[in-house]
Amino acid sequence: MLTRADQTVPDALTVLDDIAPVGLTHIGFKDVGVAPDVLAELTRRIRARGAISYMEVVSTSPEACLRSAAVARDIGVDRLLGGTQVEEVLEILAGSAVQYLPFPGRPFDHPTRLGGAPADVAADCARFAARGCAGVDLLAYRATEAEPLALVRAARRATPGTLLVAGGIGRPGQIRALAAEGVDAFTVGSAALDGSFAPTMGSLRSQLEAVLDACR
Repeated sequence: MLTRADQTVPDALTVLDDIAPVGLTHIGFKDVGVAPDVLAELTRRIRARGAISYMEVVSTSPEACLRSAAVARDIGVDRLLGGTQVEEVLEILAGSAVQYLPFPGRPFDHPTRLGGAPADVAADCARFAARGCAGVDLLAYRATEAEPLALVRAARRATPGTLLVAGGIGRPGQIRALAAEGVDAFTVGSAALDGSFAPTMGSLRSQLEAVLDACR
């Protein structure tokens, strides 16, 4: 994710060019931090690289979330992540190729945290699947009321589609733990841009290579 502290970094286009040699095939950004025209250009350039594009909604008001869903539709991102207004977002995305993965549980605040027990998350995941969502965007490591992997297990049991875990991932051990629980994807933003994922490395490219190494 071209993001830090739950916002797209202002120089995201430059960062995207800088990391091109890494060859990432999944690249995303948040709906806040830069203007919609920059989000559109990011999407275009990600697509030109042959990668899958992601936009995660972290806006805090219902109205702003729905506006972001309309932006995602208009710029043609591949996957829209986040938000909880599932019916309204699906209606906005109807007829487009955008896949939707909403937040299960009770997201709040900014940077976003997650309330809710495993049973709550499982119920949301099943409900989202029944409505035709492509999967869920689980803020497991932002949880305030449950152990992260307990939420992951509950979501995995109830999610037939893509289980993506976002937020607070900054160590190789977390990635290995998520893989062991059957998670399909995860996001890394601040930990790579801040250099904390691989503290002995000096460049963003090296940080991302370390993330990829943890996936192997």
